[in-house]
Parts: sequence; C-alpha cells; structure tokens
Amino acid sequence: MTITPGAPPPTHHTPLALARGFLTGGVAGTSLAALVVGGIIANVPLFVAGLLLPMVYGLLFFLAGAPRRAREADAVPRTALAVIETLKAIGGESGDIPVRFELSVVPDDEPAYRVETTQDVNLVDLSDYRPRGVVVVQYPSDRPWRVRIVKRPTPEWEDRAASARLDSVPEAAKVAAPPEGCAFAFILVLGLLLGAAAVTVLFRGDLLNRDDATKPPSAARPTVSSTSATTVVSSASGTVTLGPGQSFLGKGELDRAVGSLTRGEDTRQALTVVVQERLLSIVFAPTGARSPEFDPRALPYDRFAALVEEARTTLGVHSPTNWQIITDRLTGSLVIRVVVTGPGGTASLDADGQGDVVRRLPAR
Repeated sequence: MTITPGAPPPTHHTPLALARGFLTGGVAGTSLAALVVGGIIANVPLFVAGLLLPMVYGLLFFLAGAPRRAREADAVPRTALAVIETLKAIGGESGDIPVRFELSVVPDDEPAYRVETTQDVNLVDLSDYRPRGVVVVQYPSDRPWRVRIVKRPTPEWEDRAASARLDSVPEAAKVAAPPEGCAFAFILVLGLLLGAAAVTVLFRGDLLNRDDATKPPSAARPTVSSTSATTVVSSASGTVTLGPGQSFLGKGELDRAVGSLTRGEDTRQALTVVVQERLLSIVFAPTGARSPEFDPRALPYDRFAALVEEARTTLGVHSPTNWQIITDRLTGSLVIRVVVTGPGGTASLDADGQGDVVRRLPAR
C-alpha cells in the first residue's frame, strides 16, 4: 500500500490553557500554604480551607469540562488500520500492564501518520501484539494522536486487518498532542508562588508572634539538626527542610525526618503529612480531639519514591514540573495521594496504607 505522510499538528498554546495553568498553580500554592500555615499557627478554619480548596477546584474543573466530554462522547470516532512499529511494556507484573506502542496509522481517506500511544494490555493477550502486526485503531477526528487499539473489532475490520500489508510511515510524519510550551510552565509556577505568598502575607503577623507569649526563647527558635536540614517543631506541627541538592525521595530521608519530629512522643498522632522534594510538613492532632488521626511513623515511606515515579510516568503528564504527597484520613481510611503537575495538566494517584495503588486520575 502506498502511504502519503501527513504533517504533524502545529505547536500552540491558547489563552484558556494559560489561564487554567495559572489557576491550577494558584490553587495548589494556596492550598499547601494554608495547610502549613494553618498547622503552624493552629488556625483550624485556615487548615480546613487548605484541605477543601483543591477538592472544590477539582469539582468545578470537572463540571466545567462536562460539556466538552459530552461532545466527545457523542462524536463518532474514526476507524483505521495501523501497523505496529515497536512495543514495550513499561510496568506491571500481573493482570493488565501498560504497553507503549509506536504505530503507523493508515486511514482510508486521509494522509497516514505515525504516533505513540500507551494502552493497558492483559498479559494473556500480550502475545497477540508483535512488531509489523496490523491492528484496528480508533481516534477522534480532531485529535489523531489519541489513538486506541480496538481489542475486538467488527468482523469486517478484523478481515481487513488479517489481509492488509501496510508500509511504515516515516518519523517525519509523527504526530503528538500540541505542547503548551514554556509559557504554560512559567504561568503555572507563577500561580503557585503567588498563591503561597498571598496566604503567607495575610497571616505573617500570626506566624511571627506564634507561641512567643507562652514559650521560653529557646523553644521559639528553629533547631538546626545538621548543616543540610532545618527542623522546626511546635505543639501543633513540625517541618523539616532539606538543603540544596537533596530530596526526600532519597533512601531513609523520610524516616529520619519523621523521627526527628516525633522523637520522645510515643503516642503523637498526625492529621496530615505533606511531602515535597525538600519539604516535609506534619500537622499534629490536638490532644484529646476526636479527629481522623494516624501514626506518622507507620507510613510506608519506602514506597513513596516508587509512587512518585509511577505518577510522573504513567498518568499522561509529560515533563512534570513538581510533585507532592498528601496523606490524611479525612474519608475514614488512610489515603496517600500523589499529585504531579506539568505542561500536560495535573494528575494524581491514590494509595492505601501499605503503599498499594487503589485509584488513578490521569491528566485530561
């Protein structure tokens, strides 16, 4: 079959995408700052607002996208044949595993093109896919990069795939989702910084004066545990900040940091634990309060690095710029939520108290 390669879509970004990035960054920065500041100054309404803000934003974002999703659901996808150029399993050991395919897609009435896509394939069916094999695919007419392999095509398309002989499409005809560019990442980070700064400025008086009236001078000053980490502990919260070039994903870093915040407190429970690249924050449960608390020393910290890596590579966020882990028991059971943000949007996954993934929310 003779193939006429098509041209890849142009790179662009829209004002709406930039506004969404700024708002997402602002919500993330405001929420995190509200959790940390609210815990430090023991301001319960501020702390609760920090928990509720991303939930409300997520709900509004979901509702705002409902019309678009309805239009996409009503649109009839295009069906075409494609030849598998390469395939590679990128994770998993049992059941459905994600597989990255590189395909040459050959529509009947449009130019052919090359595309990469990731799709879950059951281990039992993995042998059905091989390089140079012909498969049936579907994709939205306005987003040809969102190709999905049809696992059970109609008899007509199944017969066409069995008898087709397709040529490869050159690399020059590869298509992908239009990147947002550097402007999106800049706007996202700007929104995050402004959101965090707004909360810090509004409550700077409480931060400067916290506990000064009841604590001796030595207790009000941060204690430096080493030249590479700073630890601050109060009755309501504790934070550990690592020095440049370090990360809490390093082996043993989180265990040591949590130990420095809970040393000598055998029964000290937490309301939430927030982990970023170089910042650990724990908000402790008030003594005697009936709240959804948990033991911060019992978390599966050895699984955190793997969870972050899985969120960064399997949820559709290309070139993620930042991540954070939020652990709480607001819904009753312990939830470890990993949130990653990048030019492709925001995505998250939830894990249980043993560090096993129980839910994924890919980027949209």
